[in-house]
Amino acid sequence: MNRKELSPDSSPRAAFGARLRSAREARGWTQDELAERTGYSSQHVSAVETGRKPPTLRFSRSADRVLETDDAFERAWREIRHGSLLEGFQEYVDYESRAVEIRKFEIGIIPGLLQTPEYAHALAESDVRRGAITAERAAARVALVAKRQAALERARPPMMFTVLDESCLRWLVGGPQVMAAQLERLKEFAGRPNTVLQVAPFSMGTRRSIGMAVILLTLPDRSVVGYAESWFRGYLDRESTKVLPVLRAFHQLQAEALSQAESVALIEELGRGAA
Repeated sequence: MNRKELSPDSSPRAAFGARLRSAREARGWTQDELAERTGYSSQHVSAVETGRKPPTLRFSRSADRVLETDDAFERAWREIRHGSLLEGFQEYVDYESRAVEIRKFEIGIIPGLLQTPEYAHALAESDVRRGAITAERAAARVALVAKRQAALERARPPMMFTVLDESCLRWLVGGPQVMAAQLERLKEFAGRPNTVLQVAPFSMGTRRSIGMAVILLTLPDRSVVGYAESWFRGYLDRESTKVLPVLRAFHQLQAEALSQAESVALIEELGRGAA
């Protein structure tokens, strides 16, 4: 029987699956035996263990009951359901750290790799005030932004092509001082030898070829992975038939956006107003 190796650090769902397998094997049970005790099929147990299917609250409570783990699996389920990161995002971060080229289009907020610590903190704190996340999860989110940025400060950093919708520059986050520092950070980013920064102005109108935030990662083997988010989770796509049209739309967006020099001039103008 083929045994899929698990990577518990890749996501909360993967961590749940690894913990379930470990607890089951500690009892000396097969997947069939755990399935019989919990009232689920062995296929369902296998899918949860390998992260192909998310656990439900009912399944988690059943696992706690038969494996005598108090509420460990229920708490793990709540971590998946209410965690600070979207499901699927940690897998994206793993790809991001290996990419040789990164293409991003963002609407509304400055993307994490370009954020100042103060900007990242202000975003996280706004979610805390709304009750969306806890203060502990906010701190973890800000720490992850810093960790992702540090991972790209390597001997051969990836090329980064970033297009920001004008709304990213005009949406006030954290107050005037935070925004002024963030705009300065964008100017510094644009000056690096491995970056291209452009702004898609409001005046583009329907010439803007992409209507949602997207990320495209070129990996060392030159394959391209696409990433986008819904309200509930992040989605990675490795199928070229789906990713290549997005890559083409990104190139069209770059052609219509302001040049880097024009973009920096706009950032400087807005920075004078924010200071």
